[in-house]
Amino acid sequence: MTHRLPKTSFCLIRHGETTANRDGVIAGRLEVSLTETGRAQAQALSLLTWPDAYVLFTSPMERAKETCRFGFPSEKFQTHPGLRERDWGMFEGRPLAELPPRDGRPDQGEDWGEMINRVAEAIHDSYQSSHGRLPIFVCHSGVIRAARILAGFHSVGTRPANARPIYFNWTGDGHQETTHDV
Repeated sequence: MTHRLPKTSFCLIRHGETTANRDGVIAGRLEVSLTETGRAQAQALSLLTWPDAYVLFTSPMERAKETCRFGFPSEKFQTHPGLRERDWGMFEGRPLAELPPRDGRPDQGEDWGEMINRVAEAIHDSYQSSHGRLPIFVCHSGVIRAARILAGFHSVGTRPANARPIYFNWTGDGHQETTHDV
């Protein structure tokens, strides 16, 4: 696959733990609340040292916006609809053990290839408006996994931890993923 991300560094952060994460439920497009643990995870983001110049983007889903508000309490952020989680269709609300294969389109849901294209467009759009600042995206597990494919990684990797920054550092030849412990 050709490289489909901007040739620059950026950071992705999965929202804090939600009730669905805690209970092992497929949330996708369902609006679910952060747990107390999730709020604490998000607040811990505010203790990290961030670059002087960054710009925040979030999914329009409340769990991402709330994580952003807790993690960056005095900062403004922009929402981008392309950063929302995948629509798992009829599987929403079911146990994670019933999650269908990632490739393809779940019944009444969003096709994986369409999601990858949506995420690519969201990252490109956001990068264009970042004006040289580090784009930080508060988003979802599926968005991070799509970004891994877009970066040319051979797999979607493991489920990203909640509220842990994942940097996609541009090396000149491609992106290298690194995490920042909170």
